[in-house]
Amino acid sequence: MTRRLAAILFYDVVGYSRAMGQDETATLTALKQTYSQIIQPLADCHQGRMIKVMGDGGFMEFTSAVDAVHFAICMQHSIGLANPHQVEGQRLSYRIGINIGDVVADGDDLYGDGVNIAARLEALADPGGICVHQSVREQIRGKLHLDFHDLGEVEVKNIEKPVRASSVEFNHLTAVVAALPVAHQTQAPKATKRWRTAAGLVAGLFILGGFGWWQISVPGPVPTEVERTALPLPDKPSLAVLPFANLSNDPTQEGFADGLTEDLITDLSRISGLFVVARNSTFVYKGQSVNIPLVAEELGVRYVLEGSARRSSDQVRVNAQLIDASTGGHIWAERYDGDVTDIFKVQDAFIRKIAKALAINLTMEEEQEIALGQTSDIEAREVFQAGWESFLEYSAEDNASAVDQFKKVLEIDPDYGRAHAALSLAYLRGCQLRWNKPLGLSAGEANAYAIRSLAETTERPSSLANVAASGVNLYNNRYEIAKIDATRAITQDPNDPEAYIAMAWSMVTTGQPELGLELIDRAMRLNPTYPSYYVFAQAMAYYSMGDLGQTAKILETALERDPKAEALAIIAAATYAHLQRFDEAHAALKLAAPEADQAALGAIAYIYHFPFEWEQRPEMVASVIDGLHLAALPPDKPIEYLLGRLQTGDTSKRRGAALILGISGLDAADTVPLLITALSDESKAVQGQAAVSLGKIGPAAESALPALAALKEVPIVGRKAQKAIVAISGSAQP
Repeated sequence: MTRRLAAILFYDVVGYSRAMGQDETATLTALKQTYSQIIQPLADCHQGRMIKVMGDGGFMEFTSAVDAVHFAICMQHSIGLANPHQVEGQRLSYRIGINIGDVVADGDDLYGDGVNIAARLEALADPGGICVHQSVREQIRGKLHLDFHDLGEVEVKNIEKPVRASSVEFNHLTAVVAALPVAHQTQAPKATKRWRTAAGLVAGLFILGGFGWWQISVPGPVPTEVERTALPLPDKPSLAVLPFANLSNDPTQEGFADGLTEDLITDLSRISGLFVVARNSTFVYKGQSVNIPLVAEELGVRYVLEGSARRSSDQVRVNAQLIDASTGGHIWAERYDGDVTDIFKVQDAFIRKIAKALAINLTMEEEQEIALGQTSDIEAREVFQAGWESFLEYSAEDNASAVDQFKKVLEIDPDYGRAHAALSLAYLRGCQLRWNKPLGLSAGEANAYAIRSLAETTERPSSLANVAASGVNLYNNRYEIAKIDATRAITQDPNDPEAYIAMAWSMVTTGQPELGLELIDRAMRLNPTYPSYYVFAQAMAYYSMGDLGQTAKILETALERDPKAEALAIIAAATYAHLQRFDEAHAALKLAAPEADQAALGAIAYIYHFPFEWEQRPEMVASVIDGLHLAALPPDKPIEYLLGRLQTGDTSKRRGAALILGISGLDAADTVPLLITALSDESKAVQGQAAVSLGKIGPAAESALPALAALKEVPIVGRKAQKAIVAISGSAQP
């Protein structure tokens, strides 16, 4: 017998005896399915060891508290997803208890207080809940981002002292944790992260048959080496869908082929047991003669789906082949010849056959959601594709074009759910990025139209609709609702990187940037050639953590990759300024506005609009604005420039100079004398701003106290002067 420290987990079924009394056969069937389709696969993923299965429960050991808790969350989340699709009598609810402590190992069995406490904690858990010892909570702090309800000190049978227990609160955080990977540091570098989604381990039983096989006559590609992939392979089947080639003589049919590819990516992404690379990353290969193994290495996948489409009038031929890049072999291939109106049925059949070829069992929910939010109208799909291409160009003019196209789509098919969602997103960009003028709307009107379009998606749910809802609600400061929407998007499509970006913004803007970074990492893995706004979210996460060095580092790399990313250059300018790297700050601002003169650069801070507000830290946006003010100053002579502004006859320029002189980053020895002079300005607006700026400088502005005291009785300015005195001296002067 030996002693060791272990993470122990107990689970059992709530109301087992009653369920057996009502329907013994159904209950036993449900138990077996839950164990084989959820518990055992999850245990394998989390390095868990099943010690005993005891009728309605189990006793397990894990190598870490993190693995044990992550397993428990995934288990409860998976059971929760599976239950709505179970027949009455087969819906089981489980309780889970977890402890980490000293145990005695005797062969394969474990004994000791560590085991007994875990068993007692399980009895304290609510149905569908998880109860953990305080030691577990301490072990996972900073590793799994969860909310807990403290149960206090509880008496445990056969344990001398009370133990402190907590229950996991199931909310948006648990859904996100279930969707994110756990890093196992002891594994080989190529598998340092085990990507999985809980829903992917809920197995279904129903797979449809379909069309016959089609033998490919061309030679197979040279196999790729798993070890050479640029990104670590997920621990579930991973797939990239390349743009289907348009073999029609008519170039206008390009949209038909692209639409077919988009639909396949969208529907395959909904399969939680499959890792699917995002559209943005695969469409970079459009029109190229690709090397399949190289594509697999660059995108970090094992399988690649490629194909072609040829359309002539109302007839269409579609060829598709699924290649295992690790062997170079074709594991599935098919050709469809027929009427173009049947193309949507063909797509659905392809989805099911690809899943079958990869040995993935679709859940009943996934069966039902194939093609959810799509259209059955060919013209509507083609117009939508044109609008979507414009939307992805990411400019004000293209966004306006996308709005026009999406409106046209909805005239053709008013029930096209993705078109309503895309229209809402385009209007959201109109207000969020101030691209409203090409729409012929004010920012407020664009916001109203985004909300109105969103309302049309409620009966036509899709991941895109939930992403749009999260963005609209976050823009309108409905933070908790935005989190719920993003959670729904992730649950509905665990391969949608935009869903993770939506949730990341919800986290970053509500004071949880660390979790936001995990979500952004997940999005970037799903979309390896990610757009610059992913980096924008990442940069703002680090910025809000106060890690300006890392913020600058990732922005430098991103701007080397895309020098025209104005949004990144703006944040880089503010970041460099706060790091007192003024030459680089000014250069970054010029990169964002290369044609701007000095006056126009100075105006950027006044007109810049941040896409979101921070719920509890409004100073975050103010900090960016301050940085832009500093970045606009001539780096070789900032004080001389501000002195000149103070001496101008333009009140707004003098007030602006007084504002900038109070921003941290400039030397107080230089700025305080200028601000003291500004306290005697003929304009009360300038006097008031000078007082505010001196207060921001704080104790270093002590020499300004007499001048501030002289203004205490001056109307309007006096209150600001008094606040500045308190900020500088720590108390109000008589």
